[in-house]
Amino acid sequence: MWSLSLLAVSTLALVQSFAVGLVLPSDEAQYRQTNRSVNAQTQQELASVLKCNTTIIGPSDPGWADATERYMQNIQPRVQLSVRPSCEQDVARIVRYANRHHIAFYAVSRGHSLTTDAARFTGIEIDMRNLNRIQVKPNRKTAEFQGGVYGQEAIENLWGKGLVTATGTCSCVSLIGPALGGGHGLQQGKHGLTSDHIVSMNVVLADGSTIRVNERNHPDLWWALRGAGHNFGIVTSFESKVWPDNFKRYFIRTYQYSSSSHDAVFEAVNKFQGNGTLDPSWLASFGLYAMNTTLSTTEATLYWVFLNDGPKTDAVVAALKPFDQLQPLSVDDIDIPYLDINTPIGGALNSSLCEPNKSHVVGTANLQVYNVTAQRAIYDLYNQNIRQHPELNGTRVLVEGYAVKGVKSFKSEDSAFPFRDDNILTYFDVRFDTISDPLIPFARKWRDQTVILWNAGQPTRPATTYVNYAAGYESLEGRYGFEAWRLERLRKLKRKYDPKNRFAWYNPIVPV
Repeated sequence: MWSLSLLAVSTLALVQSFAVGLVLPSDEAQYRQTNRSVNAQTQQELASVLKCNTTIIGPSDPGWADATERYMQNIQPRVQLSVRPSCEQDVARIVRYANRHHIAFYAVSRGHSLTTDAARFTGIEIDMRNLNRIQVKPNRKTAEFQGGVYGQEAIENLWGKGLVTATGTCSCVSLIGPALGGGHGLQQGKHGLTSDHIVSMNVVLADGSTIRVNERNHPDLWWALRGAGHNFGIVTSFESKVWPDNFKRYFIRTYQYSSSSHDAVFEAVNKFQGNGTLDPSWLASFGLYAMNTTLSTTEATLYWVFLNDGPKTDAVVAALKPFDQLQPLSVDDIDIPYLDINTPIGGALNSSLCEPNKSHVVGTANLQVYNVTAQRAIYDLYNQNIRQHPELNGTRVLVEGYAVKGVKSFKSEDSAFPFRDDNILTYFDVRFDTISDPLIPFARKWRDQTVILWNAGQPTRPATTYVNYAAGYESLEGRYGFEAWRLERLRKLKRKYDPKNRFAWYNPIVPV
């Protein structure tokens, strides 16, 4: 275990490097302007080239607010026109039209982007929500999903057929969006990342051409799409593996602990997860700091949720016995169908994680194991800041420990996803109702301190970030890999497939 003094020294060094890297664009440079303004004439011209009853929505149309609604109110692309294609071919037509008229375009599935890069966009939004077809193949081993399908749609559709596929733990997020950045989720212990079991993708390239990409066709792009895919094209549909579920039940146990049990819980979780050797019969082990004012108004409750890939058995209960002995404040057991799998971990459609039009201050770091001293410092900082500003008691500090055997079964060099040795995701989130709340600067400082502490707890490792959780201030290497060949290969492919950097609005390899 680390001493507090040694942790403080490491934290100071990280503060200095973090502050240097935390340079966001100025207001003057924040937005890339289109060369032609988008107006009523644009709407008419575009309507004349589209073929499939595609909907075009302008700022004065009744559906504008819904069309441009975002999860992050504080990161707003400057959408001038929203186009909702009803067929995949119209996506390519929109791109070709935008290119001819020097207008930027931006594809959106669910508007859940966390990165500040999205705020630099000005132009035409391609809203994929109507491309939501799901078709299970006759062999029941794969299914085809269109690019607008989101997690709960896939879960419900497949569950009704006795099947599951890989989705994220936030039900309102698209399937393909996370997959392009790798795609962590509850199936990864057995099967790998979402991107690992995609069979093929139909892609609209930057020039508006369409290609089918798989292991044999365009293998260089196939490599890039699985981990850095947001930089290379719009996936209008894809074929992916599915697996039998047979309507089984899943056992989930939730503990609540007080401050006195905190360190022992993290020690026990480290042993349970085994530094990346957790048996895939356990889908995940999640922890959360959150205020439960019925228990304490001054200290966060530590929640810990264990999700098992099957019903409650004596063996499953025995595996959790060490956590029963750590004086939990409560223990709750449920058996649920996969249909409801995201609810107990806070990712249901009606959860705060899916509520749009809020401002968020977010931060993240990848870990291999929990540094208990660092976690205690993060917990104490949480309590200190809540005592100073009780109105921030909705702040969430989340750690996600998925089973990773399936992830590690794939070679790191076989896709653009760089961090298969990372076993734990973290996520810090302070939520506000407006973009002008006077406590936002305080929340940013709190975010920075928390991320620094996570990284200070692993001083021999570089700071890495799951690209789909990235907020925009992280280094390119921290998002896409520290091996020099990775970024070199990605930049070379960028010059080949998107030389004009048309896809530059989501953690871009080549910044605008």
